[in-house]
Amino acid sequence: QVQLVESGGGLVQPGGSLRLSCAASGSIFRVNTMGWYRQAPGKQRELVASITRFHIANYADSAKGRFTVSRDNAKNTVYLQMNSLKPEDTALYYCNADAQYSGSSRFYNFWGQGTQVTVSS
Repeated sequence: QVQLVESGGGLVQPGGSLRLSCAASGSIFRVNTMGWYRQAPGKQRELVASITRFHIANYADSAKGRFTVSRDNAKNTVYLQMNSLKPEDTALYYCNADAQYSGSSRFYNFWGQGTQVTVSS
């Protein structure tokens, strides 16, 4: 199995920055696309940004120009640098990954437990 563990959330003032990290662990053979989703109270979970193992990134319109997704393939870790944070960025941020674990012939989709980001003065 594969476990995703997020870190880096917290409380920040509007205009501030946070960096989220998500490390995949377990009997991993290969990790394909990794990404970040978020879910605010009363809203559906939405994609924030994703990145392929070849470092091709995709962003939601709300994240473009403010957030940067990156990854370290050797560490099976994905990062989300968030700048110019706004109150509307407040949400539970989830890590997501398509991973193939040792002994498996296919990829499976995995989710982390989430890390809270609160933007407030």
